[in-house]
Amino acid sequence: MPAGFRVEASQEGPVFADASGMTLYKWPQHKLRNGYSGESPGSPACYEDVLTVTAGLMSPYPPGIRLPELEERKSCTDLWKPVTADEGAQEVGDWTVVERRDGARQWAYQEQPLYTSIKDQQPGDVLGGTRRRFGGDAPAKRVPVGPPSLHPPGFSIRSSFNGRMLATDRSQSIYSYEGDTAKSSNCRSDCLAKWKPVLAPSLAREQGEWSLLERSPGERQWVFRGKPLYTYILDSGTWSQQGSDEPGWDNVFTQVADSYPTSFRPQHTMVGDVLADSEGKTIYIYHCGEDSQDQLSCDHPTETQVYRLAMCGAGDPERCLEYWPYVLAGDHEKATNRTWSIVWIDPRTGLFVAPQQEGALRVWAYRDRPVYTFAGDSAPGDVHGAGTGEWRGQRNGLKAIMLRDDFFRGTL
Repeated sequence: MPAGFRVEASQEGPVFADASGMTLYKWPQHKLRNGYSGESPGSPACYEDVLTVTAGLMSPYPPGIRLPELEERKSCTDLWKPVTADEGAQEVGDWTVVERRDGARQWAYQEQPLYTSIKDQQPGDVLGGTRRRFGGDAPAKRVPVGPPSLHPPGFSIRSSFNGRMLATDRSQSIYSYEGDTAKSSNCRSDCLAKWKPVLAPSLAREQGEWSLLERSPGERQWVFRGKPLYTYILDSGTWSQQGSDEPGWDNVFTQVADSYPTSFRPQHTMVGDVLADSEGKTIYIYHCGEDSQDQLSCDHPTETQVYRLAMCGAGDPERCLEYWPYVLAGDHEKATNRTWSIVWIDPRTGLFVAPQQEGALRVWAYRDRPVYTFAGDSAPGDVHGAGTGEWRGQRNGLKAIMLRDDFFRGTL
């Protein structure tokens, strides 16, 4: 790693950061309905131009439509600061230097140009983007960059609302059993009809939190943090949590997500488990990305609220508040981590305001974005608001916060 960079812990796992601890992001190229956005390897595409019209990447909308609130609109580099390289900077391994159109030198990792986000305020913040996977109709998102995960070959990790989940390299979920220890497996005979030990190849070696258990001569099982690992034969799909329904069995996470507020709770629904408020009402989060070539986000209270107000109330803030009320934070509730915070919102504009400002609401936010309930959900377990908006809520709309999604795979 070149001088001036470091690794920080974050809710997205270890991330690369600059000398101030601010997370580094890439903007990988993403195929949309009518073309591509993002950056191809070695080619910066985020500049100081303030774009004024849509790019037409998301049919049926044509290109050339005037973007809203142009007098307030930022350029890509207003929001995403290029990580510049000094004249004498030396490339190291996957760290290279690319040239911007004005001749400036910019750091890249694995050929992807690097940026910091103005939304991040503290070391380890990842408020500017996520490693979570979204469907093809989602905007070209910015992604935190970090070192390779320290797991042996044959495994993979994916970020979710619950944390960083472990699976095989074929995306089969991995589980552990509470009755096992690092030196013994109690899953034998009949147990093996449902559970398949994750076996290590003959050349595998123990490393860090990974060890090996000899089940029988010549057959060794992977052990992570003192627990032998298995896949569940009855899982119906990839990245499943179905095996955790079996008593004593749990999905394995390399990192558990920050705790949600104590007034929230898991709620079972017909589509899976969602996060709900104290009354069992499903909690939703807003997603928005502009159909501009720079794919700037519009889901944060420092950004234009035109799209959200149009989607939730036909431009009327009062209708939005009626149908999609904010989840209010109780007078005595306090935020205990950076993932779940309490923010002050002007309900007429949807923008951040100073604490205690007249008429402002004190609301819960996930990664700085306010969360909502839906007036159409009348009973615990209702998810009638899930996927509301454009392209099932991926482009301009609301999606339920799913804690377990065995059926719809991100659709809601």
